Amino acid sequence: MQHMFSIFEFVLVLFLMFTANARARGRGGIDFDKNYVVTYGQDRILKLKQGKKVQLSMDQASGSGFESKSHYGSGLFQMKIKLPPRDSAGVVTSFYLTSEGNSQDEIDFEFLGNRQGKPIEVQTNVFTNGQGGREQKVHLWFDPTTSFHTYGILWNPYHIVFYVDKIPIRVFKNNKRYEMNYPSKPMRVMASVWNGEAWATDGGKEKINWAYAPFKAQYQGFAEHGCRLDGQSDNGKDCGSARYWWNTRTYNRLSANQQKELENVRAKYMNYDYCSNQPRHHVFPSECQWNK
Repeated sequence: MQHMFSIFEFVLVLFLMFTANARARGRGGIDFDKNYVVTYGQDRILKLKQGKKVQLSMDQASGSGFESKSHYGSGLFQMKIKLPPRDSAGVVTSFYLTSEGNSQDEIDFEFLGNRQGKPIEVQTNVFTNGQGGREQKVHLWFDPTTSFHTYGILWNPYHIVFYVDKIPIRVFKNNKRYEMNYPSKPMRVMASVWNGEAWATDGGKEKINWAYAPFKAQYQGFAEHGCRLDGQSDNGKDCGSARYWWNTRTYNRLSANQQKELENVRAKYMNYDYCSNQPRHHVFPSECQWNK
């Protein structure tokens, strides 16, 4: 009896040690170098907290950026980001998925810097076969420069959902049965801080205030939740399979509560939608009727 109790105690201690270590790893996060690599501006990228956090900076000479080592065919991609503080008009902080080549598929989060004291906008966009022009802009309902917030992109066979702190702010549905284009090419995860002065400030009307340079954004949360496509043998891989949890029934549509959250964001914080601001089009893009 004493022997059996000792074995039980030994197993219990091992279990508690494993649980504690798992929690510690969860708190510490995944090392940047495990899933990502620097793409440019190496001398403007600083790794913090033993590689669990990365700081990107931009000055008058260059910005900086990184990308995932892997390509993906579906997944839920999240990043915790803290934006550059103070006056950052013309500075664009990004987090997005993109394929290679000129006819790229792309799913974008782009944070448009702003004059101090004004709310910061996040712009989302979806490219299919190199065609974009699907911008939506939302004023964030918090100050994204003072603390980290989580930004997420769900991409599966049913829809693309953009999240801010788990709140959906945009949905782009897969309506291929109606001959709508939908991102389907293998994509990497990308992030960067870059000079968008000529684009992000109404055609360059506002100039970057270089007195505040270097502009610094911080990223953390480098875990991956995606279907990897890293070699020729993966070309036939079914990244739409329900064996991946982000493709299961739970994630093929918004819940009733999520739909209400989306509608609330659109009503209170959206200040641009390509579906209702299309002077160059005689008719609205066909996908607009489905993505509400």
